[in-house]
Amino acid sequence: MNRPHQQIQFDAPGAPDVLRLVEAPSPAPGPREVLIEVAACGVNRPDVLQRMGVYPPPPGASPVLGLEVAGRIAALGAEVLDWQVGDAVCALTPGGGYATSCVTPAAHCLPVPAGLTMTEAAALPETMFTVWGNLFRRGRLAAGDTVLIHGGTSGIGTTAIALAKAFGARVLVTAGGAAKCAACLALGADVAIDHTAQDFVAEALAATAGRGVDVVLDIVGGDYTARNLAALGMDGRLLLIGFQRGATATVDLTAVMRRRIVITGSMLRPQSHDEKALLARELRAQVWPLIEAGRVQLPIAETFPLAQAAEAHRLMESSRHIGKIVLLA
Repeated sequence: MNRPHQQIQFDAPGAPDVLRLVEAPSPAPGPREVLIEVAACGVNRPDVLQRMGVYPPPPGASPVLGLEVAGRIAALGAEVLDWQVGDAVCALTPGGGYATSCVTPAAHCLPVPAGLTMTEAAALPETMFTVWGNLFRRGRLAAGDTVLIHGGTSGIGTTAIALAKAFGARVLVTAGGAAKCAACLALGADVAIDHTAQDFVAEALAATAGRGVDVVLDIVGGDYTARNLAALGMDGRLLLIGFQRGATATVDLTAVMRRRIVITGSMLRPQSHDEKALLARELRAQVWPLIEAGRVQLPIAETFPLAQAAEAHRLMESSRHIGKIVLLA
């Protein structure tokens, strides 16, 4: 690497303007880690929450924002055998992605899919790991199932639409406004529900002839929880991965018991090294071939130079974007 190491830092939580680009010592990989010369890094909602001071990094993780990157391996830890210097990879990171170089466990790296740019590859890991782990591993989504995905134009939403359709599910989504609903339909959703003008419970029941959906993937939480339960059918699965409307809810447990509903959820970042490594292996075996065949495609909403991370965060907070936001290092 010939360029000096730069990274985005903030001295105290606050608005996007607290983010600034600084020079700093380059990180060094541990025994099971690789050093990646970053070409691009994805911007995700947890980055915004960390900047605001409400989602601190786990112990030992870099305080620098950024949970996914794409680039080329610049150095290998002493125990790394599966990669070579120069390999093009995209990777889930424990932090540190908003930088010109980043260290991450070698087991959390994936090859850049054939035919994708570094920008496109940088948009894959965080939402792919999250959606795969929840929708398919925890939620057991299968061909023929009907899934309701909230926030259909978000990074999670667009990823969930693509994967659910690729594996044969029927996809219902919620989105805010006619334009976003149209975008979801263009991405492959079967039914798009405008949550600003329609009752998603009534629409989900109508779309399933009153039976209810099999799975709900929810990034909203709060008062959506009871409504999600009402939209679910027998043996339905409610997957909680966010709480934009609050982390508490009041629900009628008789509905859960009567329809044998499973309520589960997860956070990706606190999961163990081995859990994330397993997700990486499953994605490489089952999803990467679909990406390379053009059957799974994710939209990039906008790109920004690394120095304009604050602008990227402002766009994220506005919720105007459709798909992923990427910083170019």
